[in-house]
Amino acid sequence: MKHYHEKTLFCQATVKQPKFNSVVENYHRQPHCECLFSVSVRRPALYRSSSFHHTDLYASIPQACLPIVYHPDYNITFMGLEKLHPFDSGKWGKVIHFLKEEQFITNGKIVEAREATEEDLQVVHTKRYLNRLKWSLVVATITEIPPVMFLPNFLVQRKVLRPLRTQTGGTIMAGKLAVDRGWAINVGGGFHHCSSDRGGGFCAYADITLAIKGNGHERDFLDDKRVFIMDMYNRYIYPGDGYAKRAIRRKVELDWGTEDSEYLQKVELHSEGALNEVRPDIIVYNAGTDILDGDPLGGLSISPQGIVKRDEIVFKAAKRRGIPLLMVTSGGYQKETARIIADSILNLHRLGLIGTEEVEGEGSSALVTHMIRSSGSAGSTLTSV
Repeated sequence: MKHYHEKTLFCQATVKQPKFNSVVENYHRQPHCECLFSVSVRRPALYRSSSFHHTDLYASIPQACLPIVYHPDYNITFMGLEKLHPFDSGKWGKVIHFLKEEQFITNGKIVEAREATEEDLQVVHTKRYLNRLKWSLVVATITEIPPVMFLPNFLVQRKVLRPLRTQTGGTIMAGKLAVDRGWAINVGGGFHHCSSDRGGGFCAYADITLAIKGNGHERDFLDDKRVFIMDMYNRYIYPGDGYAKRAIRRKVELDWGTEDSEYLQKVELHSEGALNEVRPDIIVYNAGTDILDGDPLGGLSISPQGIVKRDEIVFKAAKRRGIPLLMVTSGGYQKETARIIADSILNLHRLGLIGTEEVEGEGSSALVTHMIRSSGSAGSTLTSV
């Protein structure tokens, strides 16, 4: 999962909530860089799929559970191979550990993610692409861990792809929870470099597209005027996908070493501007931490406090307007990122921005907002649908 930006998608749509799973369309290949990205899509196409299928990802969730989605299977560990990539493939469990330490959450309060099935994935992904994942060489290329190519594919499926499919299921589940409860956080997910027919940057499945419909999802929404994308990103880093950038409706390009003051000012200015321009049904917020000062790929200089404040700004903007918000954690290549994510969630709770189930305000049933923060592209993305 290369981490280069935060993105937000704003999508406009007309399909009813029960069809929320149909929103699984190519949404993830966003350019990497520090950014805030947002997309606006009208629901008819956003939620449309060629066929409907049974899925277990929309099972009823007890009201006693917080809309925070996680499963221990998110974490990737196999013979130390995961250490060959700078991404901390065990950070999701660490986030939950820190939240438990602070007595914010218990196992009984967590929504347990379910693995997305092949049928779930085919709502967005082509059968040809999913078949390609049965070749270990292809998975090694996507995850950027060359030794994976030498493993039998049944091990790759079990130890690498199953965790990613479970996180993908978690994002889809969190999308419905956000609509039902007003907010939801998938402690994993945010695979914004994957689109319907190709993966990359540690992103094998297009979870965001699947949840609503990253350069990946930007490519998927390229000609879809129902989606409004706002993207804040380091203009100089991976993947430099000029084609995908054409889908960004509000483009905020940052320079190397951008610091808190400038960054947060632009996050607030452009988040407010984008949400004043479109009236989404839901915000999908890709809240990556690759913008952290010292990140080997992001190229920005944002402090831990700056990341916490960024998330606060986004949640406040959504809550003020009564727009449901789905947050995914995306990339971030330093060991401190798990602690920062946990601190941000705790801050949101202290401020009363999460922890309540009703959405108050002026949300529109005709729009969906997706705010994505990506890693590898150092920034944040907002997408509305």
